[in-house]
Amino acid sequence: MKTRKLYWADARQTTFTARLVETLRREDRTALVLDQTAFYPTGGGQPGDLGEIEGRDVVDVEIDDSERILHWIEGAPPEGEGTVVAGTIDWRRRQEMTQQHTAQHLLSQAFFHLFGAETRGFRITAHDTEIDLALEGLPDELPRKIQQAEELANQIVFEDRPVRCYEVSPEEAAALPLRKESFLPDCVRIVEIADFDLSPCGGTHAARTGEVGLIAVRAFERAKKMTRLHVLSGVRALADHRRLRETLDAAARRMSVGPDETPDAIGRLQAESQLLQRRLRSLAQVVAEAEAAALLDALPDAPGRARVVARVFAGGEGGKDLDSLTMLAHRLVARPGVLALLATADGETYRVVLARSNDLDFDLQRLMRELCSTYGGRGGGAQSMAQGGLPAAHLSAETLTAALTSLAATLLPA
Repeated sequence: MKTRKLYWADARQTTFTARLVETLRREDRTALVLDQTAFYPTGGGQPGDLGEIEGRDVVDVEIDDSERILHWIEGAPPEGEGTVVAGTIDWRRRQEMTQQHTAQHLLSQAFFHLFGAETRGFRITAHDTEIDLALEGLPDELPRKIQQAEELANQIVFEDRPVRCYEVSPEEAAALPLRKESFLPDCVRIVEIADFDLSPCGGTHAARTGEVGLIAVRAFERAKKMTRLHVLSGVRALADHRRLRETLDAAARRMSVGPDETPDAIGRLQAESQLLQRRLRSLAQVVAEAEAAALLDALPDAPGRARVVARVFAGGEGGKDLDSLTMLAHRLVARPGVLALLATADGETYRVVLARSNDLDFDLQRLMRELCSTYGGRGGGAQSMAQGGLPAAHLSAETLTAALTSLAATLLPA
């Protein structure tokens, strides 16, 4: 038995009564089948309605292959098939979904009218509406095309044109200039936006385009050889505007400028940050050079033998990170005859750098693999320099220092 779809006749209907036809149980879920309903079931890219039936929360609505609409509820079902029950849909959600779906029709037709771009997919998600379009264009052309279609769709919204929904036979539908095909075998429900769009659709829609409020394309991306739009309309567009405004105002206050001056202020901060980064990098190189010299000067004289620096440094604030460790290794091996075996603590991991001067002939990539195999780490690199990470859970700084020293002993002749 098909469920009569009251929402097809009136998308603004929020309350209704119906006869309970059947109660279904699936695992720990209960569904009510009614002879008619104002609840829209999930489908066609539009999420289902929420609300109540006889005081029970309706948490999901779906339609099965027999076109029965299943109302999944929380709590015990009403008793007695044939009982008359009362239902109420969540109007705020219905309004939000109706705005998004009507906006999709307007945007889809705008893209088709302007560029011949067909809509290949549509989904109303928890955050926005995704529209997949067969829209081609170079990266610098797409924003212009999207803006043109957005302006045309909003023009139709501002003109507050009537939206009419009605049913026709498949034969009658075949004679209409529909934007897309219909796949319903027995009847076709048409959504007509006056003098603009004519499409088959079973969703809920506004009575006039002005109810959509505003259509805003928030972002777009290329996906699967199509252009995917992220769209916000009506109440969602208003909420997004407020979020963006609050973010902009907060950023402006942080920088002590007006909202319109924020981009320039950010540009100045970026330029200052880049200058400071260059200066810090230069100073870090000076420090690394001085530290390398001090470490080598502290080594005992060993004419004809490689000089080995095996050290484990503290990490965190005041210690070394991987960048400074790598910089020190480079400074050490810039001199001839130096083998640098360095590590630093980084949370639950020891970062290890093995490096040698060009005049030495050690395969440090192989040694790093052996070190990682012994202590359960991961690493790689080249023969002259290798990096890796070792878990610190069962490895102390003293143990790691001894391991590095032992590694050096295996490389150097007695």
